[in-house]
Amino acid sequence: MKILHISAECYPVAKVGGLADVVGSLPKYQNNLNCLAQVIMPFYDNKFTRNNEFSVVFESSLNLGKTTYDFRIVNYKASSLGFDLFLVDVPQLLFKNYVYSSDDTDRFLAFQIAVLDWILTWEDKPTVVHCHDHHTGLIPFMMQEAYKYNALKKVSSVLTIHNAQYQGWFSHDKVYMVPEFNFNNVGLLDWGGVINPLAAAIKCAWRVTTVSPTYMEELKSSANGLEVLLSHESAKCVGILNGIDSEIWNPETDSFLIDNFNADDVFQGHLNNKKWLCDKFDLEFDKPLFTFIGRLVGEKGVDKLPESFKKTLQKNECAILLLGSGLEIIENQLNELCIQYKGTYNSFIGYDEELAHVVYGGADFLLMPSRVEPCGLNQMYALRYGTIPVVRSIGGLKDTVIDISEENGYGICFDSVTVSDITHAIERAVELYQDQSKFKELRKYIMGLDHSWNKSAQEYINLYKTINS
Repeated sequence: MKILHISAECYPVAKVGGLADVVGSLPKYQNNLNCLAQVIMPFYDNKFTRNNEFSVVFESSLNLGKTTYDFRIVNYKASSLGFDLFLVDVPQLLFKNYVYSSDDTDRFLAFQIAVLDWILTWEDKPTVVHCHDHHTGLIPFMMQEAYKYNALKKVSSVLTIHNAQYQGWFSHDKVYMVPEFNFNNVGLLDWGGVINPLAAAIKCAWRVTTVSPTYMEELKSSANGLEVLLSHESAKCVGILNGIDSEIWNPETDSFLIDNFNADDVFQGHLNNKKWLCDKFDLEFDKPLFTFIGRLVGEKGVDKLPESFKKTLQKNECAILLLGSGLEIIENQLNELCIQYKGTYNSFIGYDEELAHVVYGGADFLLMPSRVEPCGLNQMYALRYGTIPVVRSIGGLKDTVIDISEENGYGICFDSVTVSDITHAIERAVELYQDQSKFKELRKYIMGLDHSWNKSAQEYINLYKTINS
């Protein structure tokens, strides 16, 4: 089985969020299951592309309306990723030092056309074209409807929705940039009076997946305008829980950690990493250490964090370290707490992959008060490193974290994104920490939970087989 994953992000090439982690892991695990899984993504101007070597495998030009762009497909020469990596180089549009911007319609449409133009030249076509999010959402439509790609009609397509909040909307004024198709079918591109790439993919892809079963169900009632469409197409929709790369996220071998550890010595290993964090960020070592790692945006519930942290820190029962960036007003409010609560609160505004690993390996609790969480990977990283998640029960968080009040429970769960619910959850976590016997038992237990890609990779392969049998 030959699988081509198409994505705007892929770790370690370019990462903005969890999409990159998924596309950087799933193909590797599929290859371990005797498939040929490959990845193609844009060629950005970043550290990875500047520091590595690539070979040209295809060169051509494409048209966006009356404008012609030269492009090339390059192959990453090294074999360290566990899958073949190809990148689309459209110098005028994609070779930027950012992934997303305000001119993404032209950029990602060119990317998708270039990918399909290249696939047309393959003697051995892929079994499955697996598209990820709206940046690749026009591919199923073009494979089905564009005259140019008639030879790809029988190639099956799968769409994975990582976050339905972002749909890639653009005006019908730009429909002329889409390769020629029977205009009687333009309705396949439309949703709500505009061209909607995510909606088009839901309509045209052979199968649609989301990154957790609960998120699939939630989208039928809350999908930023796509609820009716997803309910209508529900027969071809399925939720498959994301996994994590247990080779990269392995506290025994993680080179970013100050001290490596396994389940048997997790207590001392965590203490050593926690000591380094507390020294670096001037935090009191003897208190339970909470952390938040992620984007400071509304869907993550971060607008409730400043007030929640204030109420929590006034009781002086814990320390908090935040790692993230996003809305400037939230960044400023969180930074202000550093002065008022010196010794028990600090923040790192930005993102640092190495630091994030140490935080997972040194914090006692990870806080995720998300309004929307399609799957969430952070809670799985935390569990792998023996850090107990404190999460709102929604989406993938509901699928992966069981509250300690329930049978075989190991996390702290709450229902609403409110200051009172968040602070109450933190209070419950502090109580758990004070019961060191139970806390240590849970810390060891959660490290044995398996959230690797093994099971999910097989589920995807089984799905592919149902549409290629």
